[in-house]
Amino acid sequence: MTEPVRLQPGDDAPDFSLPTDAGKTLSLKDLRGRKVVLYAYPAAMTPGCTTQACDFRDNIASLKGAGYEVVGISPDSPVQLAKFRERDALTFPLVGDEDKTVLTAYGAYGEKQLYGKTVVGVIRSTFVIDEKGRIERAMYNVKATGHVAKLRRDLGLD
Repeated sequence: MTEPVRLQPGDDAPDFSLPTDAGKTLSLKDLRGRKVVLYAYPAAMTPGCTTQACDFRDNIASLKGAGYEVVGISPDSPVQLAKFRERDALTFPLVGDEDKTVLTAYGAYGEKQLYGKTVVGVIRSTFVIDEKGRIERAMYNVKATGHVAKLRRDLGLD
């Protein structure tokens, strides 16, 4: 397996059209004109991913107030995503990339270190996409805990 592509500021964000937790389809191009925080996480309802999702939920008002739409992406099915949203009262869309094409295009799927071993999976990542659909920030291997606070600081929202 080759090293995943790493997006850089100024790159065009790979477009996507994926099924949501609400049984609809969400396309990145539908969000043009708005800033987007797209965050990639390995699996719905696992401890770290729950911590991260709840952190975004708890900070959604300030992110939306600053003009950011938040979207979570994982390889989960829309049915699993709906359970996750309901269980944790998530207030932003979750999209499922079951074949991992979009995650791969963003460099958020590939080899990573897990407990000292090299495995293939979702690389916890966050992308800030500007109103024109370009990458403003690409953060790879982020921590589940404390990441939203760091993101808010980086975006000048604190």
